[in-house]
Amino acid sequence: MSGLEGDDPPSAEPVADPHGDPYLRTRFTVPARPVTFLRRERLTRHLDRALRTPLTMVNGAAGAGKTLLAADWAESRDGLPVAWLTTDAAGEGAGMFWAYLLQALRTAGVALPADIGFPADAHRVSPALPSRLAAGLSARERPVIVILDEFDRVTAPEIAEQLDFVLRHAGTGLRLVLVTRTEPLLPLHRYRAAGELTEIRGAELAFTPRETAGLMALHGLRLPAGAVRALVARTRGWAAGLRLCALAAGESRDPQAYLEEFEADRSTIADFLLAEVLKRQDPGTQDLLLRVSLLDRFCPGLANALTGRNDAGAILDRLSRDNAFVEHLEHGLYRLHPLFREILHAHLRMRQPDAEPELHRRAAAWLQRSGHLTEALGHGAAGGDWGFTAGALIDDLAVGQFFTGPRSDAVTGLFSGMRRETTGTAPELVRAARELARRDLGAGLAHLRRARQGLAEYGGTAGDAVGPAAARLSCALLEALAARLAGAPDRAESAARVAERMLELVPADLLERHPELTALLLDHVGSARLWAGRFDQARAALSTVADSAAQAATALPHEDSLGRLALIDHLDGWLGGAERRARAALTETERFGLSRPSGSGVERLVLAAVAVDRDELGQAQALLDASAESHPALRDPVLEAGRALTAARLHLARGDPRAALKAVEPEVPADAVSPWVQGQTALVAAAAHLAEGRVQTAAGLLRQVPEEQVACAVGAARLQLAAGRPAAAVSLLDRAHPEGRSGPAVTVRAALVRAEAADAAGDAATARGLVARALLEARRERLRRPFREAGPWIRPYLDTASRQGAATGWLAPDGGHPGGPPRHEQGPPPPLVEELSGRERDVLRRLALTMSTEEIAADLYVSVNTVKTHLKGVYRKLSVNRRNEAVRRARELDLL
Repeated sequence: MSGLEGDDPPSAEPVADPHGDPYLRTRFTVPARPVTFLRRERLTRHLDRALRTPLTMVNGAAGAGKTLLAADWAESRDGLPVAWLTTDAAGEGAGMFWAYLLQALRTAGVALPADIGFPADAHRVSPALPSRLAAGLSARERPVIVILDEFDRVTAPEIAEQLDFVLRHAGTGLRLVLVTRTEPLLPLHRYRAAGELTEIRGAELAFTPRETAGLMALHGLRLPAGAVRALVARTRGWAAGLRLCALAAGESRDPQAYLEEFEADRSTIADFLLAEVLKRQDPGTQDLLLRVSLLDRFCPGLANALTGRNDAGAILDRLSRDNAFVEHLEHGLYRLHPLFREILHAHLRMRQPDAEPELHRRAAAWLQRSGHLTEALGHGAAGGDWGFTAGALIDDLAVGQFFTGPRSDAVTGLFSGMRRETTGTAPELVRAARELARRDLGAGLAHLRRARQGLAEYGGTAGDAVGPAAARLSCALLEALAARLAGAPDRAESAARVAERMLELVPADLLERHPELTALLLDHVGSARLWAGRFDQARAALSTVADSAAQAATALPHEDSLGRLALIDHLDGWLGGAERRARAALTETERFGLSRPSGSGVERLVLAAVAVDRDELGQAQALLDASAESHPALRDPVLEAGRALTAARLHLARGDPRAALKAVEPEVPADAVSPWVQGQTALVAAAAHLAEGRVQTAAGLLRQVPEEQVACAVGAARLQLAAGRPAAAVSLLDRAHPEGRSGPAVTVRAALVRAEAADAAGDAATARGLVARALLEARRERLRRPFREAGPWIRPYLDTASRQGAATGWLAPDGGHPGGPPRHEQGPPPPLVEELSGRERDVLRRLALTMSTEEIAADLYVSVNTVKTHLKGVYRKLSVNRRNEAVRRARELDLL
């Protein structure tokens, strides 16, 4: 004998291993599948490729279903010998491994070469044995399948080298399947490059929702699809976790409730993971796993910050490769399996009950230094360090996230837990932002006063110059917002000057990370200037925001700026421009999927005002109602006054002057008087009084109208004419000179005032020419209201214009006669021909928002033709022929 192999003839099959102990037959037995085993055909088909490649690896975490998958596949290999070996002789040498492998082949009925012998030394094997085995296998006509289960226990490099040698030289006579938790020591890269490796890994082993439902059914559990998806999300499709959950749920009175609410740390899953994963690790690795259980995802640097060591990189890399429920993501990030994390977190609280707050604080400090603000805020709050958390938000210039962007609700919710006893500049600024975001101006100003008192001493969280400048800039932003809400334009300008100085002291990269700060600041200042009637300055500030690149972080100020620019256009008489900007504003926050109320509502208000000018009163009412849905922080005097004025004009158009007076009666609270609001309010009130015959009262109100506001001057001239003072009306127009300065909504009214004055003076030719010019301008904008307001004198001129085609098809869309009395409500509308479908109601609601067919299609994710089909159904069921009629009829039937 050689000392390595016996001399037994081939017929004398060895009955003992190299230690002289009997072979453990269970190691050669293919494991039985439980009655609740679910065959997954997609994995079985993948394993079938093992017959075409020399090497196959099934690699996954403990309990991933690797062994049962391989066992089920092995049992279905009819006609091919399958040798199964569970390699649980961990730490033993090459002799023991090869002795058991040879015995597994014999047990499977594989005839071995006569001279192969068997190892006599548990730790060594003769070089001849792999050579003889490879030669014998290469001579076979059909391959033998060898499945080595739990191959992760084989850690000796020499065994891997010998196995690789046999595999390479056995040719088509051997198909090797390794079932393992870790990467085997074989040169996988060579097999992979040559196309000689079949791989099934953890992601593929995970149960799909459909497979999970099938597994639950085998356990007698019928779950709705939502419950199945939630269970898969929580377990990540981990086979053992699903089976253990099913077994436990089967013993519960309410299986579905159990699966939705079970506590992982108090289940058999915890026993499995603690025994199979955690307790297999050394103390240092266990400590790291427990500490990082606080984190959603982490990198080695963050893990080191929690452990106080510097070995996390190597440990995490090993755990990931070993499938120890640590998943390597991208860019050096890792995360724990959700159930494993739950269990570890509970274990941390049990073993180190006081450690969690300090670990959160360490994580928060590291994350802030590394530029991960969102995560830093979460851990700072979880650690109870509100001073740090507020300081991190302020120092990062992220205070604007209280108002805009996808994280607005999350930031507000996070700081709702800040304790009252937390004091300091940063916490007071955070409280001010929180109160102003819900339009509590008094509380917001109180917190701002306390914040200002500490600004001189504020040093920031990093102790550099950035923190104090960021705090002053954040304070200036909140001051500008408070001034806007208070209607105090001078205070807003003062805040803007402070902000301008601070912007020079803040790093450019910090401003680039938070574009919402400057966008909000300019929006607030622009709106304050709008209230003050400084339209050109307001337009400059608002246009800077509106013209900037659209992004989720700036969606709110971008929308609001567009809406307020639309309002300026409308006040200047440019209906088309106002409508285009307002429509653009409507789509701004919706395109980023932000929650409502996400805008100021001013864009719908402008569209409502445009609809009044076009005499589309039902649509105007729908839009006016919708404008009430607005972000609290943007409900400033501009919006409140605009709503009151539009509502009053709508009442006047409907012939209800008392309701119009009631709408503008309450004065909008503001620190400063708005000249255009004062003038427009006086005009509306004067028109209402004139409609009820109170000429003197109306005349007194006209004295409050500022002539420098062109639109107000034209409105005053019209009322002067209605009061029987045509010379004063024309004189006022001559001084205001609206032509060339204002849009059609103003110039058309001015032309009609001059036309009426000419008619009263008996100059029909001049009146006819002015009416014709007014019709030409109005037609482009579909401006109908001025002709309805004109009175009976205009009818002959319009009749002439109609015969000439100038007023045909657009001037009286609702069947009323221009120049006639205001329309009053008719009797109850006829009932619906047929109930509207849900999708038809969706289309109808968007019609009320004046959306085009293309916009409706894009908003509902359907084709334009589909929208047209729904429109036909809406028209038929409402017994109408046009969009405006459909909206008006729907409002009459309370469908909108």
